[in-house]
Formats: sequence, structure tokens, C-alpha cells
Amino acid sequence: MADDELGRSILVVEDDNELRSVLRAGLREEGFAVETAATGAEALQRVEESLPELLVIDIGLPDTDGRDLCQALRARGIQTPVLFLTARDALVDRIAGFDAGGDDYLTKPFAFVELVARVHAVLRRSGGDEALEAAGLRLDPLAHAVSDRVREVQLTPTEFRLLARLLSRTGEAVRRRELVRAGWPHGAFVRENTLDAYVARLRRKLKELDGAPEITTIHGVGYRVG
Repeated sequence: MADDELGRSILVVEDDNELRSVLRAGLREEGFAVETAATGAEALQRVEESLPELLVIDIGLPDTDGRDLCQALRARGIQTPVLFLTARDALVDRIAGFDAGGDDYLTKPFAFVELVARVHAVLRRSGGDEALEAAGLRLDPLAHAVSDRVREVQLTPTEFRLLARLLSRTGEAVRRRELVRAGWPHGAFVRENTLDAYVARLRRKLKELDGAPEITTIHGVGYRVG
């Protein structure tokens, strides 16, 4: 997945129980912090409790039009980017979505990989390129580097994605499958020892930084930082 959106918060507003569950599970697999709501009223309540960094809103909600929900949020001064989901593909509907303050528009049925790509794009356009800081390290997605605030070490894109995923779950065991999905997001065939080789390279690079946490092997599961 993209390096800079790891751990970012998303609120999915979708009344279809099955689709809502699929999106929640899938986006969490991609490393996002995901909450859900089934109605516009519930969405407003969740936004008031904790402002997400992206809203994925179905236009056909049971208690309101998703575009009206977006306008209500904008009227409250909430500028969180919005990605609309809808079964309506007419040009007038897409324009209405943008006029309501939406940032992107995805028509059902859609491939999950396209949703993920659009989420990344919206976050990047909205300034989602901020560095990730965890366990005393700072990951810079623009420079593809990790630093201890004094010294900086360059990473390859794959190394960056793997370390970002580990740091986004500091103290937790991250499964091998999840790391493979993060490091090689486009479905490339990855041998068992390929992941281990990349982790070994990350360990060597982290030793160049003062106080950097160790990457611990969790046998039969995956790896953990911190």
C-alpha cells in the first residue's frame, strides 16, 4: 500500500451491512484505522466524537442523501475529504457529488483495489503526506527515509512500506501475510525467504540509528517492532 497513509483514520458510512463489513475488514487489512456508521445521523455523531482523516460515504443512506450529509459537514466547517460511493453513474449525479463538497466518486459495483487506490489519492491530495512517527523514529514518505532526528537512513520503497506497517502497529505482532501485502501491494509473487531478507536489511539499517527499536521475530506468526 502507499507508505504515507498507514494508520490514518477512515469513517465508512454505508447502510448495507455486508458491504460495510467488507470495507471495514479490507481497509483495516490495508493498515487504516476504520470506524463505520450505517446512517447519516450516526455518522454525524461519530464525527463529533472523533474527526476522521477521510470519509467514505454512500450516497443512498436510509435517513439522508450522502451529499446532504457532506454539505452538513462542510457547513459545520469540517473539511475532511469525502469519497462518495453510489450506484448512480449519471454525469449529473457525479457533478452533484462534487458540488456538495465531495473529493472523489466511485460507482458500485467496484473493485476493492480501485477503492484503495482512490483512498490513497484523496489522502495525498488533502495533505496526507505527513511523516509517521513511532518508537522514536520518523518515517518520511517523500524522502523514503527513516531518521532518529539526528541521522537519516535511506530506504527502498519496499523497505519503507514494510517498516511503515511495523511502526503503525508498534508493540504488536504483524503477520507475515499482512507484511507481504504491505511490501508488495500489487499482488506480486513473493517467496517465503524474500520477506525475511528484507527484514534482515531493515535490521541492519536501523542499527545505524541511535535508540532504534529492534525488529523481533515472532515464530510462526511474523514480526514485531518495540
